[in-house]
Amino acid sequence: MGVTPAEFQYIQTMVRDNSAIVLDDTKVYLVDARLGTLVRSEKLESVAELIRRLRASRWGELHRKVVEAMTTNETSFFRDAGVYRALEQKVIPDIVARRGRQPIRIWCGATSTGQEPYSVLMTLANCIKGLDRRSVQMLCTDIDTQVLARAQEGLYSQLEVNRGLPARMLVKYFDKNGAQWQVKQQLRELIDFRQMNLASAWPAIPRMDLVLIRNVLIYFDTATKKTILRRVRGVMDHEGYFFLGGSETTLGIDDDYQLTRFERAVAYRKKAVPSAALEAAS
Repeated sequence: MGVTPAEFQYIQTMVRDNSAIVLDDTKVYLVDARLGTLVRSEKLESVAELIRRLRASRWGELHRKVVEAMTTNETSFFRDAGVYRALEQKVIPDIVARRGRQPIRIWCGATSTGQEPYSVLMTLANCIKGLDRRSVQMLCTDIDTQVLARAQEGLYSQLEVNRGLPARMLVKYFDKNGAQWQVKQQLRELIDFRQMNLASAWPAIPRMDLVLIRNVLIYFDTATKKTILRRVRGVMDHEGYFFLGGSETTLGIDDDYQLTRFERAVAYRKKAVPSAALEAAS
């Protein structure tokens, strides 16, 4: 038997309060399926027992597992090829020219299992010889500690590397590890992995030249999107680049970004003069 309306409402509220993820009424099937998987892994008798345990205790490990179960970690190497073409041909050369000998600072704000940040690093390595911590500082965050652990390990199945990863990249940047492939240590050690909830208070984040928070805003309500977009502007370099997912936009949510179009991708940059300042001056 599936979750009852009362149980679904409880999960809706708990997930919204602790991650800002909005589970509308069309997501009953998703909640039911993912809680069922969690019930089996926790060796519980039923979803009803899981809900009872959640209700009977304060926030703890089981609550965290439920929230993480509701996150969507769909990803692949070089997802949305137009973004990586824009990075290699336009964005990275521009940042390198401006930064000179200073390290490029990059933040991937929804790392998932790591395919995106490693794709960015491989793209960067094509533009910068001898890539190391002197040339790049990369922060990778996610709300889900389990996927962060996978990303840090950098270990992928044959099926995962077959999804979007060019053969030349596989040979150059991965080592065979049994039946799996592992990102070479010299790339893995360039990344600082941290757990972070985009919808909660942010830790101190240095100014970033490149920010990627893709395919995440679609799960939040408008108020949360506004808060996140405002905070992103606050950590971006004044000439930095910000990439969202293909179905996401700042338009109509935050007017202090300007759109930069590439052949098959768009990036967002801070306006030279924020709209609030223009209004104050008028």
